[in-house]
Amino acid sequence: MGPLSGYKVIEFAGIGPAPMCAMLLSDLGAEVLRIDRTADAGLGISVQTKYSLLNRGRRSLAFDLKKPEATAAVLRLIEKADALIEGFRPGVMERLGLGPDICLERNPRLVYGRMTGWGQDGPLAQAAGHDINYIALTGALNAIGRRGEAPVPPLNLIGDFGGGALYLAFGLVAGLLEAQKSGKGQVIDVAMIDGAASLMTAIYGMHGAGFWNDERGTNVLDTGAHYYDVYETADGKYISIGSIETKFYEELLEKSGLKAEELAPQNDRKSWPQMKERVAALFKTKTRDEWCRIMEGSDICFAPVLSMSEAPHHPHNQHRGTFVAPDGVVQPAPAPRFSRTPGAIQRPPARPGEHTLEALRDWGFAETELERLKACGAIATA
Repeated sequence: MGPLSGYKVIEFAGIGPAPMCAMLLSDLGAEVLRIDRTADAGLGISVQTKYSLLNRGRRSLAFDLKKPEATAAVLRLIEKADALIEGFRPGVMERLGLGPDICLERNPRLVYGRMTGWGQDGPLAQAAGHDINYIALTGALNAIGRRGEAPVPPLNLIGDFGGGALYLAFGLVAGLLEAQKSGKGQVIDVAMIDGAASLMTAIYGMHGAGFWNDERGTNVLDTGAHYYDVYETADGKYISIGSIETKFYEELLEKSGLKAEELAPQNDRKSWPQMKERVAALFKTKTRDEWCRIMEGSDICFAPVLSMSEAPHHPHNQHRGTFVAPDGVVQPAPAPRFSRTPGAIQRPPARPGEHTLEALRDWGFAETELERLKACGAIATA
């Protein structure tokens, strides 16, 4: 099942973008083996394991990579893999004896994906960081927030998951396609700072053209415009409006009752603050559900602002199957969708080392080899 069925991927366990990338590949059919630490194996069944959703879909093997026997065994797995995912600081994989030079020598077709925040080189390459820092350095964080207020971190969606996981998945698939033509693998250097900057391409274009100001909350897409914002309703909930195009804006005025009033032109920026106050007062006159009955499904570009508890129950999300609940755990379904080779969640999140012996057998290790690896402490099972 899935368009990536038949591809084999080795993932070195980490946090954030690397495991999400592995989840995406697994959801689309790739066989992904996660390499966990022996120190994390054998900890018993945790009730929280099933909620580690970024770890869904793949089997877990536990290795002590400080032991040469473990490194040798992992290299044997890499020989049979199409791609590799690692998310350590630059130089860590080299010190483990699993750097790209060694791995590509053993498997010349390997696509070696490296995920870092700052990149493999540069003045900050060895510094610690998190999503908030990477998007800060690209201009993305400074652009997000309301006028006169501090920048607002957009969860960790832009750096970790948008600029990291998605670019790593894109890079790996592109590398796999190229390897089919050339017969050669290569290293994919994915940095969250690069991906976050790339996501800002259109905004940088508008900035260069003079259509985007550095001052937050004064532009079309950053809550500066009264027709692109969220508004509180009478019951303390919120709705979203995105009526950018003229015809959509006209429908907003008509359905809201504002059309009868004498208003400034839509894109008269000087009038935006006053228009925002007028629109905000208007939306507070009805509840969120009342506005939904008036506007939902229209060309206003409208949607209620739903909580994570509410979103899976919205009729559109239910119709699309946007959320699923295997084992009673509500989670987003695999995306995107394929007409002939649909993706699927292959298995629930695994405990570290849960499939060590099973997976090694499937990848060609004999029982005598497994006994030796267990005896020397190179591997562990959950």
